[in-house]
Amino acid sequence: MPFADYKYHTDSTLRPSLLWEYDLAAINWQAMRTIVVQRVLERGRRDDFYAILNMYGLEGVRDALRDIPYMNDKDMNFACHTFNLRKEDLKCYKRKPSRPYFV
Repeated sequence: MPFADYKYHTDSTLRPSLLWEYDLAAINWQAMRTIVVQRVLERGRRDDFYAILNMYGLEGVRDALRDIPYMNDKDMNFACHTFNLRKEDLKCYKRKPSRPYFV
């Protein structure tokens, strides 16, 4: 796992610009876990990944990844390979249509 050394990076913090629309002083980090993990997956840097792994733990991040309602294919592959998940376990993979819709 690329982030296996996250316990050595306890000084890493989450960039406030990832959650720009929320008041970070009043945020419930446990209730917002899925949104925080999704933002870091989509737009995060290495320190942001270290921050969420220190905040939620490896299993907490895996659980949040399973509950994300939508991920693009690139993020889905990255999440599966990085955190040892199967695509079939992800909510976003189950909800994805089998055929593309034409408008």
